[in-house]
Amino acid sequence: MIPAVSSQLLLLAIVYALLAFLLLVLCLGTRWRWSLKVVLVLLVSGFYLFSYESLRGMSGWPADDELPRKFILLSAVFDEPSPGRGHPGAIYLWVHPMKDNQPLEMPRQFKLPYEKDLHRILGDGIKKARDGNTQLGETEPRRGQGGLAWLRPAANDKVEIKLRDLPRAQLPEK
Repeated sequence: MIPAVSSQLLLLAIVYALLAFLLLVLCLGTRWRWSLKVVLVLLVSGFYLFSYESLRGMSGWPADDELPRKFILLSAVFDEPSPGRGHPGAIYLWVHPMKDNQPLEMPRQFKLPYEKDLHRILGDGIKKARDGNTQLGETEPRRGQGGLAWLRPAANDKVEIKLRDLPRAQLPEK
C-alpha cells in the first residue's frame, strides 16, 4: 500500500510530466508563432516552480506553518548559530499535532529560529521522553505589549512553548 503523501507526490509528478509532454508536442507539431511558444514554455516552467514548492511541503521538508496549539514532542535537532559563517541557526522539531486531545494521523516537522532558552526547554523534554515520559507541548503567544498585532515589531509575534509530562493511562482494575 502506498501512503497517502507518496501517492500525492506520484500523481503530481505524473501530471507535470504529462503537461510538459503535451507542451513539447504542441511546440514541435504546430506552426504557432514563436512568441506564443515562449509564453507557453514560461508558463509551464512557472507551474513547475510552484509545484516544486508545494511538493517540498508534503515530502518531509520542515513546514513554514505555525506550530499546532497542542502537540506531542517526538524529537528535536538543534542547529546552533555560527556568527563567523553568518549562520543564524535553527531548531527542527518533529511533533505529532493534537486535535480534540487525539493525535492526528501523521507527524510533522517544523523549523523554528534558534533560541538558547528554547534549546534548553526542548533538550530537557527530549531527555524526559527518552526516559519514558511522553511530552505534551503547548504553544502560547508571548506576553508582551498590548495593542494591535500589526503595530508591534515582528519579534513579539513569537510563541512560547511549554512542555509537560503526558498523564499516563490508568489501567482498569481487575
